[in-house]
Amino acid sequence: MIYETVKAFEAALPKFRALAGLDLGTKTIGVSVSDGMMSVATPLETVRRTKYTADAARLEEIFAARNICGIVLGLPFNMDGSEGPRCQSTRAFARNFARQSDLPITYWDERLSTVAAERALLEADTSRKRRAEVIDHVAAGYILQGLLDRIQFMRRG
Repeated sequence: MIYETVKAFEAALPKFRALAGLDLGTKTIGVSVSDGMMSVATPLETVRRTKYTADAARLEEIFAARNICGIVLGLPFNMDGSEGPRCQSTRAFARNFARQSDLPITYWDERLSTVAAERALLEADTSRKRRAEVIDHVAAGYILQGLLDRIQFMRRG
């Protein structure tokens, strides 16, 4: 099921299970996972996209192996906050995935996640080649960490 608000998404989650964050691109899908306490996001891998069924099957493998209980997709709003074709593509992916999976799905504003990931990799003196290999799953980590921080804030307050 797709949840439009973090509050509704959080209410649907079991305790002490991990979440996955996805950064959907046209050629790759960056994947990150959280710990069971839902406090820290870790970049995991970049899936090279082929066709939807193969992409979804690989994601299902990852989610099963990591005992994932929910998914956050980065929603690539335009800088003015409007939704363009990339947002529509992300929402279509979520609808398709929700038809085959019972995992709760929500969205997180990813406007600056790739910029933040690039900056962190540059600060770590990562080579250009290595940055290209890891940027998508590092960006997925930023997306997931943003959601985790929001959930922790909501649970405290």
